[in-house]
Parts: sequence; structure tokens; C-alpha cells
Amino acid sequence: MMKTFYSIFLVSLLFSYCSAADFCVGDIKSALTPSGYPCKPAAKVTVDDFVFSGLGVAGNTTSIINAAVTPAFVEQFPGLNGLGISLARLDLAPGGVIPFHTHPAANEVLVVVQGSIVAGFVSSSANKVYLKTLKKGDTMIFPKGLLHFQINARGINSIAIVSFSDPEPGLQITDFAFFANDLPTELVAKTTFLDPKTIKTLKGVLGGTN
Repeated sequence: MMKTFYSIFLVSLLFSYCSAADFCVGDIKSALTPSGYPCKPAAKVTVDDFVFSGLGVAGNTTSIINAAVTPAFVEQFPGLNGLGISLARLDLAPGGVIPFHTHPAANEVLVVVQGSIVAGFVSSSANKVYLKTLKKGDTMIFPKGLLHFQINARGINSIAIVSFSDPEPGLQITDFAFFANDLPTELVAKTTFLDPKTIKTLKGVLGGTN
């Protein structure tokens, strides 16, 4: 009986290896599913699906945060589909900041390639802060789902490359979650302990209402 079981198991395993595809380039014109995009037909797959050149171009940092994020997620880089990884470039001008935010679906690894960046995250268990000033060549990890940030630590443009453990890491920026929506000011005040005047000012800056 056991011998028969092992024989069936080995045949099934062999069949699964033989029938498995090498990759599943995302058909990004289709609807995204919980398991990713459907596979593009093999005849339409080209080498360009596995190459992305956007990370070599500086992002536009003329924004309220003096920073830019250039994503290389599955929508920009279809070859990542199903591989459990993605990338992005961070450009921080002097005074630039990537505000407190979370990635619900992915861990993050950051590598500083130019300048210096103050980076940190807050643990969920004891609200302990892990903070470090990173210089060129330094690497820091940010565990999935935890609040974290990056700030330019010098008066020159700073650049970092980040990688994620999911082709769709997700993003929620805390400031925008609080102040860029139509949640009534009174409720925001109750839940954040901020005064209504400050909340209305922030809503005005970030596009919120009420």
C-alpha cells in the first residue's frame, strides 16, 4: 500500500514539474485577480516583458513632499507577474520626505545609492521606533504592514532603490488617509486628538473635504 502511494506521489510530482510553465508574464490589459494577472499568450511574450528601464530616470520631485517614487510593479514590469517581487526608485530632493506609510502586502528592502537618508519604522507590539541615518551603500529592511518613512538627511539629492516581496505591495500613506478624504473634521479630531483648525488646514493642503 505504501509503495503504491509513493509511486502515485512521484508520478504526480513529475507531472506537475513537466506541466508547469517557466513564467507567467502578466496580461495587464486583463483584470487583476487575487493571484495576479492572467498569463499573456506565449506567442505574444517578448524579451521586453523582462526588462524595465525606468529606474535609471530621476523622478519629478516638485511636489508637496519634495520626493518621487518610480514604481516597477507588475503594471510597469509585466514579467514580475507571479514571481513575488517588485522594485521602485526613491528620489528625495533636499527637504524631501516619504511620509509615514505602510505596504499591506509586502516586506521592503531599501538600498541607498546616493546621498543620505533617515529611515525608520514603528513596531506594532510596543510602538518601538527603529531609526537609522543611512549613507550610500547602506541597506535597511521594513517588515510588512508596519508604519515607516524616509527623509533626506543631507542638502543634496538622495536616491534609493527599494524592493518588495510582492509584485503588488500596496500602499497607504497615513497623512492622506487622515486628511485627503471626506471624513468629517470632528471625527478626525476625536480619533487623532488634533484640533479642528489644524485638521482643516491639512485637509486644505491635501485635498480633503468636510
